[in-house]
Amino acid sequence: MHAPPQSNSSSPGLIRGMGLGSATALNMIDMIGVGPFITMPLVLSAMGGPQAMLGWVVGALLAVCDGLGSAELGAAMPGSGGPYRYLNEIYGPRKWGRLISFLFIWQLSFSAPLSIATGCIGLAGYAAYYWPSLETVYAAHTAALPIPWAGPLQVSWIVTQGTAVAVIICFLTVLLLYRRITVIGRLSKVLWLGVMGTIGWIIFAGLTHFNAARAFDFPPGAFTLSRGFFTGLGGAMLVATYDYWGYYNVCYLGDEIKDPTRNIPRALLLSILLVACLYLMMNLCILAVVPWREMLQAGQSNSGLYVVSLFMQRIYGLWAARVVTGLVIVTAFASVFSLMLGYSRVPYAAALDGNYFKAFAKVHPVYRFPHVSLLALGVVAAAFCFLRLRDAIAALVVIRLILQFLVQAVGLMVFRVTRPEVVRPFRMWLYPAPALVAIAGFLFILFNRANWQKEIRYAVVILLAGLVIYMIRAWRGSEWPFGSVNS
Repeated sequence: MHAPPQSNSSSPGLIRGMGLGSATALNMIDMIGVGPFITMPLVLSAMGGPQAMLGWVVGALLAVCDGLGSAELGAAMPGSGGPYRYLNEIYGPRKWGRLISFLFIWQLSFSAPLSIATGCIGLAGYAAYYWPSLETVYAAHTAALPIPWAGPLQVSWIVTQGTAVAVIICFLTVLLLYRRITVIGRLSKVLWLGVMGTIGWIIFAGLTHFNAARAFDFPPGAFTLSRGFFTGLGGAMLVATYDYWGYYNVCYLGDEIKDPTRNIPRALLLSILLVACLYLMMNLCILAVVPWREMLQAGQSNSGLYVVSLFMQRIYGLWAARVVTGLVIVTAFASVFSLMLGYSRVPYAAALDGNYFKAFAKVHPVYRFPHVSLLALGVVAAAFCFLRLRDAIAALVVIRLILQFLVQAVGLMVFRVTRPEVVRPFRMWLYPAPALVAIAGFLFILFNRANWQKEIRYAVVILLAGLVIYMIRAWRGSEWPFGSVNS
């Protein structure tokens, strides 16, 4: 029976230079990023009041449930590529696993740049607090492609000065990542200190100026279990899921983590626990200072989303708002940095297996990192910076849920049944309950939102295109299902 790939031999060109501290720091700055600083108005607009905090609470539970599965798989099969390796092994590397793992890499060619682009767009959004002209719209257009039996496939793009800032950030990040992993590990700790300092200041300011009446100013019928309540909760959970994402980032770097069978689960679960506590405290503090109805207007207009700046301005004045805006910008950049680092390793791992385009397997001759994969990721992310933040987040979450998270959550249970002999240094707690909860939560987000069909169409088109490309490559290479996979 085919054994899981071992990280000791899978990627000899990479360096094991990151310990538990560096791995946890990267996960945390990836998870935090600009998301919680700029998406609060979007969550509030989904549910129409402070009850939107439920979105972050349920989102945290969902992250833990799915994170337990990623922790088990990451410890059992540590190596570059993370979910690519897991899906390949779970569904059979010589049959369905080859197709499913290819589709994972294919969707990542869209979802990974989208994730990076949202960080860059959010960074530019906060920079608009300094320079309001960054939000001036110079051009905007929506194109629609009719799809038989499915409705129109819509794509909207926008051009502002902030768009140019976001694109520049993409290319600057690529430039900074063009170096050895050991240097990056030390840099991640410095960025982590900046992230923690920013959130710590926000929480301190909120707690010392806490207004309970404002924080818990619920509108009439806020908790009435109506269809509108659950539709709003689905929209809020979609954004919250985006805010928590990044806990699995360490799984992409398995070949560069010291003692990965122990440090991958620890870094993953520790980062979820710490970030969830920080999110809940920070958002409650902001609600206690800035009236939620003001943030609701920002979320509906998709502009003026720099709520932390307004929060500090209310408490300490303009000087504090300017300082915290700068800190949030640094935090957003740290997230983009971490995302691009982790995602650039996934096409590299697939190309090494011969299951993706060969160019992505190239390693820089001097710095020893997958430079082609990094450059390609940066270019596509820059193109996605022309999307609106709300649209980019929704497309990213739906594509990833359908083509990665659901398949992996189901796959974990399949793997337990079909491969019981595999050594599992970490096992999911209370199995299989967390996996079932994760699947139910993902389905709820997909189908309990306003206009959920829009992003579903994106995922279906990407899936069909990926199937066609895989079949053409398999036919030309005499691979499964047209032949056997080479050993």
